[in-house]
Amino acid sequence: MGRVALITGGVRGIGRAVGLRLAAGGWSVAVCHRGADEDAARTAEDLAVHPARSLAVRCDVSDPAACADLVDRVSDELGGIDALVNGAGPYHRIPLLEETVEGWNEMFDNNLHPVFYLARLVAPGMIERGFGRIVSFAMANADRMSAQPFVAGHYIAKAGVLMLTRSLARVLGPHGITVNAVSPGFIDSGSAPPEELEAMAGKIPAGYIGEVDDTVAATLFFLSDEARYVNGGNLHVSGGWGI
Repeated sequence: MGRVALITGGVRGIGRAVGLRLAAGGWSVAVCHRGADEDAARTAEDLAVHPARSLAVRCDVSDPAACADLVDRVSDELGGIDALVNGAGPYHRIPLLEETVEGWNEMFDNNLHPVFYLARLVAPGMIERGFGRIVSFAMANADRMSAQPFVAGHYIAKAGVLMLTRSLARVLGPHGITVNAVSPGFIDSGSAPPEELEAMAGKIPAGYIGEVDDTVAATLFFLSDEARYVNGGNLHVSGGWGI
């Protein structure tokens, strides 16, 4: 039986691309989404082209009970989860002092907390099998702890993802499990307005906006056997922006 991956935020952008690449490589892939039903149907069709099994599930990963149901369903239908890719990570721009309590909490409920919820659920099976990969998306610049007055909640949550990544790496490393982070910069994944990307291109040392495949390549490396000795890492995929 081949390996099984669970990808949150897996029906659009980077998460979707990672899932398709894994499926093409023989992995069984489960993708989840919060409400993008049309994108989920399209992704399910594209995954079904490959011989490995696949599953698209609607799930709000900010809800710990829903996370438990998700892990149970994937495990029952596809087998034990060998890789968890935490791709869900919405954001919004708003001046810090105009942010609402609801908007503030939303950034943590959707960017940071699901990483903990899902890691604690998949870890026992990974420990039992002596193998596992957990990859979470942070954000280029989050490790600098710099002021971000328009996306403060999002950036603080992503800094928390980096801290949680290292903590999980220490705890799970003795069991053959690696936990790493990928920190994209400005990537043309469909999540940011085109005008925002165009405005930023000149501020990136590489001189251009990154593509989805750039981030996919970093993610696949962490999931590979070649990365078996890389644990607690944070790989910037930003063309030099944010360093």
